[in-house]
Amino acid sequence: MTDSWLEIACDVPEEFSETVADFLTQLTGNGVCVDNLSVDAFSTSEIPDSVRVVIKAYLPAEYDSAPHMRELEAFMAALALRHPEASFPTPTLSAVNAEDWSSSWKVHFKPLRVGKHLLIVPTWEDAPELPGDLVIRIDPGMAFGTGGHETTRLCLELLESVMDNCPLLTVPSLLDLGTGSGILAIAANLLGAGRILALDVDPDAVEVARENLALNDMSDRVECGTTPLEALTENFDIILANILAEELVRLAPSLAERLCPGGSLILSGILAEKEPLVRHGFATHQLKYIRTVFDGEWVAMLYVKGHE
Repeated sequence: MTDSWLEIACDVPEEFSETVADFLTQLTGNGVCVDNLSVDAFSTSEIPDSVRVVIKAYLPAEYDSAPHMRELEAFMAALALRHPEASFPTPTLSAVNAEDWSSSWKVHFKPLRVGKHLLIVPTWEDAPELPGDLVIRIDPGMAFGTGGHETTRLCLELLESVMDNCPLLTVPSLLDLGTGSGILAIAANLLGAGRILALDVDPDAVEVARENLALNDMSDRVECGTTPLEALTENFDIILANILAEELVRLAPSLAERLCPGGSLILSGILAEKEPLVRHGFATHQLKYIRTVFDGEWVAMLYVKGHE
């Protein structure tokens, strides 16, 4: 696993933190953390209205960061043009060790309930369990997927809904594309899926997913790998794809091909403004659009493949 990383830091007014955090998540494919800058005040009444925060995101040290930084700087420049009253210093780039990154965000990852039955608990925390809870123990490391981001929550909620509506005694096969931490594959197993294949283009993410599967005693129930979607020949009853909108559109033909007739396709990682792009990209395939669910600025979409 990668031992050193490039840390991207953006100093922004607090009211823009979510916008910048969402952009960085999509840009890097990794989680982000938010640091409050120190405030020189003796009481909360003395804290200024515009508190500043630092949004941090990470790339493996061996990555060519120049394209990412150019895209980020263009995004920040556009944000500054739209909000001339706010200050947006140039983002910075520095090298950090993996353990430095780990300690900087774990404090923000707490137990989380998603949907009707899923309880996500970080490995370093305890949480009271209720009857019927399906508990996911997870340490995402440098992989995306704690359940805290809107895209993951939407995916989990749609997955739970799809599994709840499966015919009695049905054990669907499932593909988790862009598995990250493995959280969706783990949830799928808990919800009753049978054959599960979890894929990611990042070998580090695959290693993290395997570690989390082991934490949940599922190493022998979920297959992980880096095989490209286009190289698969197997079909699945359910496909989860929580990746960038543009990449979803590029993969639309392969996603439709790998889905069994009558199967469900869950798409996430989509900014609300890009929903029309995805709808258009999937319109020409043998897929029936079912619905879109929303959480903040993000959406997830459900399709079903028609019977041939």
